[in-house]
Amino acid sequence: MWEEYALMALQLVIALGLGALVGLEREIGRKPAGLRTHMLVSMGACLFTIVSVGQFDMDPARVASGIVTGIGFIGAGTIMGSKIRIKGITTAATLWVTAGVGLAVGAGMYVPAIIAAILVFLVLQMWRIELEIGD
Repeated sequence: MWEEYALMALQLVIALGLGALVGLEREIGRKPAGLRTHMLVSMGACLFTIVSVGQFDMDPARVASGIVTGIGFIGAGTIMGSKIRIKGITTAATLWVTAGVGLAVGAGMYVPAIIAAILVFLVLQMWRIELEIGD
């Protein structure tokens, strides 16, 4: 029993850390959703997955669908919070993919989650490469 709880705690910590990897870049760039938001989204998706699969014996596809729908509201709020100008779409996308990372960790798919988080971080660094090429 305690082994299961230890694994769940580890999953939550991993999801939190991977969310931090993505959120750190957003925080440095002073984007609408930063470090803490991405950490919470990833960990929340992980927790929903752990609880639903472990306790409710539900179809994991239904859980994933609910997470994606819920994160859509957060993403829309990020975009619409920018008033008249459409701004924040990349940040909304990072929230969406961070939820996917948390979902993967909660499902025990650690390697794809880690790879995805690293790839997102690298994609977010592309603007620096574009600046250097333009000079």
